[in-house]
Amino acid sequence: MAAREQERTRRRLSTQERREQLLSVGARLFAQSTYDDVWIEQVAEIAGVSRGLLYHYFPTKRDFFAAVVQRESERMLRLTAAVPGIPVREQIAVGLDTFLGYVEAHGEGFRAFHRAEAAGDPAVREVYRQGLAAQERQIVEALAADPDSSHIDGESPVLRLAVRGWLAFMVAVCLEWLDEPELSRDQVRDLCARALLGAITP
Repeated sequence: MAAREQERTRRRLSTQERREQLLSVGARLFAQSTYDDVWIEQVAEIAGVSRGLLYHYFPTKRDFFAAVVQRESERMLRLTAAVPGIPVREQIAVGLDTFLGYVEAHGEGFRAFHRAEAAGDPAVREVYRQGLAAQERQIVEALAADPDSSHIDGESPVLRLAVRGWLAFMVAVCLEWLDEPELSRDQVRDLCARALLGAITP
């Protein structure tokens, strides 16, 4: 009876829904364990699907983890996109608050994304680095387009290094905050905002 009910539940999921389900399970497992310690069989068992079906969506474990990392990267980029024409300084607090809300709600995905750098697979690390580079470009472009910051040169290697360093700082703060939530979201937001403003101020 339970098996038949589970089978009906499987059929009700669309291709996209099933893919999202598998990626959510993967994010949880990769957040809790290293890349080498996660087994495809675990993912299939938790998701209630056959291993063959999982491999239909993701041919290899590398493809699966890369898809988890890519999904979280795209989600973070959407959440941190700047609004054209509005001074960046006015958007920083709101943007960071939104981002920290994502970190709270999707802590497993955030951890999984940042575990990718330690993965032994070069292809997975490349997906991770591309995600970080996209975040860096998005921030630099927003700063360069800021109507109140005409002095900022988007091509400046100093600005790019400052933004890259700030991203590393923010990641470290958020990971620590997830593990030891002693500070409120407002306190973490203000800390990260001050660090960014300090890093880009001449």
